[in-house]
Amino acid sequence: MEAFLVSTGLVAIAEIGDKTMLLAIALAATWRRPVPIIAGILIATLANHALAALAGTLFAHFLSGPWMRWVVGIAFLGFAAWALIPDKLDDDEGGMKPQKTALAVFWATTVAFFLVEMGDKTQIATAALAARFETLPLVVAGSTLGMMLVNGPAVFMGEAAAKRLPLKHIRMAAAAGFALTGLWVLIAP
Repeated sequence: MEAFLVSTGLVAIAEIGDKTMLLAIALAATWRRPVPIIAGILIATLANHALAALAGTLFAHFLSGPWMRWVVGIAFLGFAAWALIPDKLDDDEGGMKPQKTALAVFWATTVAFFLVEMGDKTQIATAALAARFETLPLVVAGSTLGMMLVNGPAVFMGEAAAKRLPLKHIRMAAAAGFALTGLWVLIAP
Protein backbone atom coordinates (compact mmCIF):
# COMPACT_ATOMS: atom_id res chain seq x y z
CA MET A 1 0.00 0.00 0.00
CA GLU A 2 2.95 2.32 0.59
CA ALA A 3 3.90 2.15 -3.10
CA PHE A 4 0.35 3.14 -4.11
CA LEU A 5 0.05 6.05 -1.66
CA VAL A 6 3.53 7.44 -2.29
CA SER A 7 3.03 7.20 -6.07
CA THR A 8 -0.35 8.95 -5.86
CA GLY A 9 0.94 11.79 -3.72
CA LEU A 10 4.20 12.43 -5.53
CA VAL A 11 2.68 12.35 -9.01
CA ALA A 12 -0.27 14.57 -8.01
CA ILE A 13 2.08 17.18 -6.58
CA ALA A 14 4.40 16.98 -9.60
CA GLU A 15 1.46 17.32 -12.01
CA ILE A 16 0.19 20.64 -10.63
CA GLY A 17 1.01 23.31 -13.20
CA ASP A 18 2.64 20.75 -15.52
CA LYS A 19 2.26 20.95 -19.31
CA THR A 20 -0.17 18.02 -19.31
CA MET A 21 -2.42 19.85 -16.86
CA LEU A 22 -2.35 22.87 -19.17
CA LEU A 23 -3.10 20.54 -22.09
CA ALA A 24 -6.16 19.21 -20.21
CA ILE A 25 -7.47 22.74 -19.71
CA ALA A 26 -6.84 23.71 -23.33
CA LEU A 27 -8.48 20.57 -24.76
CA ALA A 28 -11.55 21.03 -22.56
CA ALA A 29 -11.85 24.71 -23.47
CA THR A 30 -11.48 23.93 -27.17
CA TRP A 31 -13.74 20.87 -27.49
CA ARG A 32 -16.09 21.13 -24.46
CA ARG A 33 -16.31 17.34 -24.26
CA PRO A 34 -15.14 16.44 -20.72
CA VAL A 35 -16.04 12.74 -20.73
CA PRO A 36 -13.99 11.66 -23.78
CA ILE A 37 -11.16 14.00 -22.70
CA ILE A 38 -10.99 12.49 -19.22
CA ALA A 39 -11.23 8.98 -20.70
CA GLY A 40 -8.37 9.81 -23.10
CA ILE A 41 -6.26 11.17 -20.25
CA LEU A 42 -6.91 8.00 -18.23
CA ILE A 43 -6.00 5.60 -21.05
CA ALA A 44 -2.93 7.60 -22.09
CA THR A 45 -1.72 7.82 -18.50
CA LEU A 46 -2.25 4.11 -17.85
CA ALA A 47 -0.38 3.18 -21.02
CA ASN A 48 2.39 5.70 -20.52
CA HIS A 49 2.97 5.00 -16.85
CA ALA A 50 2.80 1.24 -17.40
CA LEU A 51 5.57 1.58 -19.97
CA ALA A 52 7.53 3.83 -17.62
CA ALA A 53 7.17 1.40 -14.76
CA LEU A 54 8.26 -1.51 -16.96
CA ALA A 55 11.24 0.39 -18.27
CA GLY A 56 12.22 1.64 -14.84
CA THR A 57 15.21 3.88 -14.71
CA LEU A 58 16.93 2.10 -17.61
CA PHE A 59 14.96 3.99 -20.29
CA ALA A 60 14.48 7.27 -18.40
CA HIS A 61 17.47 8.87 -20.12
CA PHE A 62 16.52 7.50 -23.56
CA LEU A 63 12.93 8.78 -23.37
CA SER A 64 14.04 12.31 -22.53
CA GLY A 65 16.53 12.45 -25.39
CA PRO A 66 16.66 15.25 -27.95
CA TRP A 67 14.58 13.38 -30.52
CA MET A 68 11.63 13.34 -28.09
CA ARG A 69 11.96 17.11 -27.64
CA TRP A 70 11.43 17.55 -31.39
CA VAL A 71 8.43 15.21 -31.48
CA VAL A 72 6.73 16.93 -28.54
CA GLY A 73 7.59 20.46 -29.74
CA ILE A 74 6.29 19.86 -33.25
CA ALA A 75 3.19 18.13 -31.87
CA PHE A 76 2.39 21.22 -29.78
CA LEU A 77 2.82 23.46 -32.81
CA GLY A 78 0.43 21.16 -34.68
CA PHE A 79 -2.06 21.40 -31.81
CA ALA A 80 -1.74 25.21 -32.01
CA ALA A 81 -2.73 25.16 -35.68
CA TRP A 82 -5.51 22.67 -35.00
CA ALA A 83 -6.92 24.80 -32.17
CA LEU A 84 -7.50 27.67 -34.61
CA ILE A 85 -9.79 25.56 -36.81
CA PRO A 86 -13.45 26.08 -35.85
CA ASP A 87 -15.44 22.95 -35.02
CA LYS A 88 -18.44 23.87 -37.17
CA LEU A 89 -19.20 24.96 -40.72
CA ASP A 90 -20.31 28.50 -41.41
CA ASP A 91 -24.08 29.07 -41.40
CA ASP A 92 -24.04 29.77 -45.13
CA GLU A 93 -23.24 26.11 -45.80
CA GLY A 94 -26.75 24.86 -45.20
CA GLY A 95 -26.75 25.34 -41.43
CA MET A 96 -25.03 22.01 -40.82
CA LYS A 97 -22.84 22.11 -37.74
CA PRO A 98 -20.82 18.91 -37.47
CA GLN A 99 -18.95 18.60 -34.20
CA LYS A 100 -15.90 16.51 -33.47
CA THR A 101 -17.21 13.15 -32.37
CA ALA A 102 -16.59 11.89 -28.87
CA LEU A 103 -14.39 9.17 -30.37
CA ALA A 104 -12.29 11.74 -32.27
CA VAL A 105 -11.87 13.83 -29.11
CA PHE A 106 -10.97 10.69 -27.13
CA TRP A 107 -8.28 9.58 -29.60
CA ALA A 108 -6.84 13.08 -30.04
CA THR A 109 -6.60 13.44 -26.26
CA THR A 110 -5.11 9.96 -25.83
CA VAL A 111 -2.41 10.53 -28.43
CA ALA A 112 -1.64 14.07 -27.24
CA PHE A 113 -1.33 13.03 -23.60
CA PHE A 114 0.71 9.95 -24.39
CA LEU A 115 3.22 11.98 -26.42
CA VAL A 116 3.37 14.94 -24.06
CA GLU A 117 3.89 12.68 -21.06
CA MET A 118 6.92 11.01 -22.68
CA GLY A 119 10.01 12.08 -20.78
CA ASP A 120 7.91 14.23 -18.44
CA LYS A 121 8.78 14.48 -14.76
CA THR A 122 5.75 12.39 -13.75
CA GLN A 123 6.75 9.62 -16.17
CA ILE A 124 10.32 9.64 -14.87
CA ALA A 125 8.98 9.70 -11.31
CA THR A 126 6.84 6.66 -12.12
CA ALA A 127 9.90 4.83 -13.49
CA ALA A 128 11.90 5.70 -10.39
CA LEU A 129 9.07 4.70 -8.05
CA ALA A 130 8.70 1.36 -9.85
CA ALA A 131 12.41 0.75 -9.50
CA ARG A 132 12.24 1.66 -5.81
CA PHE A 133 9.12 -0.31 -4.81
CA GLU A 134 9.25 -3.15 -7.36
CA THR A 135 5.44 -3.39 -7.31
CA LEU A 136 4.50 -2.29 -10.81
CA PRO A 137 0.69 -2.54 -10.55
CA LEU A 138 0.54 -0.45 -7.37
CA VAL A 139 2.94 2.18 -8.72
CA VAL A 140 1.04 2.47 -12.03
CA ALA A 141 -2.31 2.62 -10.22
CA GLY A 142 -1.01 5.27 -7.81
CA SER A 143 0.68 7.42 -10.44
CA THR A 144 -2.40 7.23 -12.65
CA LEU A 145 -4.65 8.25 -9.75
CA GLY A 146 -2.30 11.15 -9.00
CA MET A 147 -2.57 12.34 -12.62
CA MET A 148 -6.36 12.04 -12.60
CA LEU A 149 -6.71 13.90 -9.28
CA VAL A 150 -5.13 16.94 -10.95
CA ASN A 151 -6.22 16.62 -14.58
CA GLY A 152 -9.86 15.67 -13.96
CA PRO A 153 -10.68 18.97 -12.25
CA ALA A 154 -8.52 20.80 -14.84
CA VAL A 155 -10.80 19.49 -17.60
CA PHE A 156 -13.90 20.80 -15.84
CA MET A 157 -12.17 24.13 -15.20
CA GLY A 158 -11.38 24.44 -18.93
CA GLU A 159 -14.93 23.54 -19.91
CA ALA A 160 -16.38 26.08 -17.43
CA ALA A 161 -14.15 28.81 -18.87
CA ALA A 162 -15.30 27.87 -22.37
CA LYS A 163 -18.94 28.44 -21.42
CA ARG A 164 -18.23 31.98 -20.23
CA LEU A 165 -15.77 33.20 -22.86
CA PRO A 166 -16.20 33.65 -26.63
CA LEU A 167 -15.05 30.55 -28.50
CA LYS A 168 -12.90 32.59 -30.89
CA HIS A 169 -10.87 33.96 -27.98
CA ILE A 170 -10.56 30.53 -26.41
CA ARG A 171 -9.26 29.08 -29.68
CA MET A 172 -6.74 31.90 -29.99
CA ALA A 173 -5.61 31.51 -26.36
CA ALA A 174 -5.34 27.72 -26.71
CA ALA A 175 -3.39 28.11 -29.96
CA ALA A 176 -1.06 30.63 -28.34
CA GLY A 177 -0.56 28.34 -25.34
CA PHE A 178 0.17 25.34 -27.53
CA ALA A 179 2.53 27.35 -29.77
CA LEU A 180 4.43 28.86 -26.84
CA THR A 181 4.74 25.45 -25.19
CA GLY A 182 5.92 23.91 -28.48
CA LEU A 183 8.52 26.63 -28.98
CA TRP A 184 9.65 26.37 -25.35
CA VAL A 185 10.08 22.60 -25.71
CA LEU A 186 12.09 23.07 -28.92
CA ILE A 187 14.44 25.79 -27.65
CA ALA A 188 14.76 25.01 -23.93
CA PRO A 189 18.10 23.47 -22.96
